[in-house]
Amino acid sequence: MGDLIRDRDSLLGKEVSLCGWVDRVRDHGKLRFIILRDRTGQIQLVVKQGETPEEAVKASNEARDEAVICVKGTLRKAPTKEGVEVAVREMSVLNRPVEPLPLLPRDSLSAILDTRLKFRWLDVRNPKVTQIFLLQAWVAQKFREYFSSKGFVEIFTPKIVGAGTEGGAEVFPVIYFGKPAFLAQSPQFYKQFSVIAGLERVFEIGPVFRAEPHHTTRHLTEYHSMDVEVGFIQSYYDVISFVEGFVRHLAEAMRKEELPQRVLQEYNVEPLEIPGEVPKIPLRKAYEILDSEFKKHIPYGEDLDSEGERMLGQYVRERFKSDLVFVTEYPWKVRPFYTMRKEDEPDWTYSFDGLLRGLEIATGGQREHRYERLVENVKDKGMNPKNFEFYLNFFKHGAPPHGGAGLGLERITMQSLKLENIREARLLPRDPETLLP
Repeated sequence: MGDLIRDRDSLLGKEVSLCGWVDRVRDHGKLRFIILRDRTGQIQLVVKQGETPEEAVKASNEARDEAVICVKGTLRKAPTKEGVEVAVREMSVLNRPVEPLPLLPRDSLSAILDTRLKFRWLDVRNPKVTQIFLLQAWVAQKFREYFSSKGFVEIFTPKIVGAGTEGGAEVFPVIYFGKPAFLAQSPQFYKQFSVIAGLERVFEIGPVFRAEPHHTTRHLTEYHSMDVEVGFIQSYYDVISFVEGFVRHLAEAMRKEELPQRVLQEYNVEPLEIPGEVPKIPLRKAYEILDSEFKKHIPYGEDLDSEGERMLGQYVRERFKSDLVFVTEYPWKVRPFYTMRKEDEPDWTYSFDGLLRGLEIATGGQREHRYERLVENVKDKGMNPKNFEFYLNFFKHGAPPHGGAGLGLERITMQSLKLENIREARLLPRDPETLLP
């Protein structure tokens, strides 16, 4: 449909063939208007007794809301939003709903989110909802495009693993041929493996699983992570540079390409604004900013909460005209054991979070690549190195300094469109209560 509308001048007066869903019907007796909808848009079909062949008129009687139809007809000018319509010559009704619609796609956004998700196949037919996932696919494409251009190799790592990435209880156990196993919390171990194995620069887009019983607007138990890992770094700022470069690439493309411009216009939001120099704020400095600017107190050595992230995003937006900020040097106690600690302040780490419009969308840092220190890190977290022996073995035979980051695809989608709930940005979201559809 989209190509037809764009190429309408060259197609006027010619026969076209279209298939899609019936969005609505306006019946005026001998004159019937059918709005046909597909992924790319809508167009008006005209069926008129005396002009339209009788077989097509009969078929149009069966064209009810959400029926699947195909038509052939002549494209002509019309006083519609699209500027054209199709005078129908042939119509086939391929399928019709077998029961009353529990959710009308064109009105789905007026329903509560739980109802929309229960009947997600109808909700996503709403053109505005469709746009979310067209943009999400575009973001993933831009991620691949950017990191491929920087010499990164795409990898595909296991999602059934023998140990939790962070050693905690927030994993989903599975039975693997009688052996205990888990769904992967992240590809962390295996992207490090890939760097150590000599691929040097790698990226992956894949599902990750977190058994966290959160009931918030920003958490899912399954989501897609866009991960990178790069070897031979000088510091974790090299990793920040790659993440910043990707977000800038995304923001620039939002202003140039037709698809994101169309989606952003539909949601009435501006493209991401990324200045020439994105602010990098040490967490201890962020404590001071929140305290002085917002009277928001974060206990020393603790992570930012969601309100703190939002406030810091507001501060950076107003002060630096940036939708992105990197918060650096997180405390060791809130970071995984594989994070490199600061040489002069071992209670703090060479790590960062990237906040986009006041929400964490990226976490990363430099990894500890020295075997002996990595073993000590495991012990300092109160864990047994034997439980991570397979991972520790990677570091016995020459591991280069390296670091990386993971970015949440759904969170980037959510913040780009300013959606209220991350479940809107997942085609089939999983949370503590949801396993179906």
